[in-house]
Amino acid sequence: MADSDFPGWHGTTIMAVRKGGQVVVAGDGQVSLGNTVIKGTARKVRRLSPGGFDVVAGFAGSTADAFALLERLEKKLEAQPGQLQRAAVELAKDWRTDKYLQKLEAMLIVTDGAELYVITGAGDVLEPEHDVTAIGSGGNYALSAGRALMDTDLDAEAIARKAMGIAADICVFTNGNLTVETISK
Repeated sequence: MADSDFPGWHGTTIMAVRKGGQVVVAGDGQVSLGNTVIKGTARKVRRLSPGGFDVVAGFAGSTADAFALLERLEKKLEAQPGQLQRAAVELAKDWRTDKYLQKLEAMLIVTDGAELYVITGAGDVLEPEHDVTAIGSGGNYALSAGRALMDTDLDAEAIARKAMGIAADICVFTNGNLTVETISK
């Protein structure tokens, strides 16, 4: 089977919601190979604590690639404690310029409870405009639902859970088995 014929790993929806002084990062548990669900309980949202500085990160894409990026992010945070934006920019610069890192296929959502960013392999460090962001195969569904729910009385966690449930109902590469991490500054 040629590389272009390989169905590839699919399936993840990660979203973050910032509301009421909290940031919630939620991720589903599905990993698919082509049209087959390989695992339904993967944990794609993690709490990092380099040097006692708490950061929550969620990843979409290749798991091995995402773990390589998370390790590099931790090193950047250890070198610049308490400076998530600087660490994210340094990681994005490395990702864009390093030939090894350029081949990594993943995206990250990271937050320290105050700042919230999406980091991409294209060298982007994006801050969401509406306090909601999402990545992965069901990301657009979760983002749409989350933005629609921001004007309600729901708190950040309730918005994330409801939006992820909507994404799971629509996207075949997303399930309802959630990992949810909450952080505040």
